[in-house]
Amino acid sequence: MIVKYIRISTTEQNTDRQEKFDGKVYIDKISGSTPFAERPQANKLLNNKEITEVHVHSIDRLGRNTLDIMQTIQNFTSIGINVVSEKEGLNTIIDGKENPIAKMMIGILGTLAEFELSRAKERQTEGIAERKAKGLYMGRQKGTAESIDTFINKSSTQAILKHLKQKESIKRTALLSKTSEGTVKKVKKLIRDGQISF
Repeated sequence: MIVKYIRISTTEQNTDRQEKFDGKVYIDKISGSTPFAERPQANKLLNNKEITEVHVHSIDRLGRNTLDIMQTIQNFTSIGINVVSEKEGLNTIIDGKENPIAKMMIGILGTLAEFELSRAKERQTEGIAERKAKGLYMGRQKGTAESIDTFINKSSTQAILKHLKQKESIKRTALLSKTSEGTVKKVKKLIRDGQISF
């Protein structure tokens, strides 16, 4: 099934420019700062296993920042869904294989994302140092580490367990449960160690 995904910022905006498509269209009228997997219509799209191709007006429709866009494209590609970006003339999968040009672009996006993250961490470190100097930074209090029971009972952990029981991969489970692959791996380790009954 081939579908189109559209995101516009407000309900007042017109979708005509993005909507020229003969098929099912998913439209999110939501801020671009919302991660792709947390958008209502994007979430419905992700849960439709009949989809083989997703069209977008431009790749910036697929996430809130470079890292989110890159992860979204990688997640689609990993489950065999071709992303077609009309503005950039990009197909992520051609003849059943990952498009090397798209792969290169994703690599560039990844490098930019790493730069964004390192700058954010740098700003955070500078902010903490500044607050410490003023005596305003307290940090994590001793004994406040999250217990296993608290972690297991979190809605995100329960969502991970649900998708793992449905035999989803680590990548797809992270995508569907709106968590990181690291968190999914943590849950799988707790299952292996017998700390979570599965």
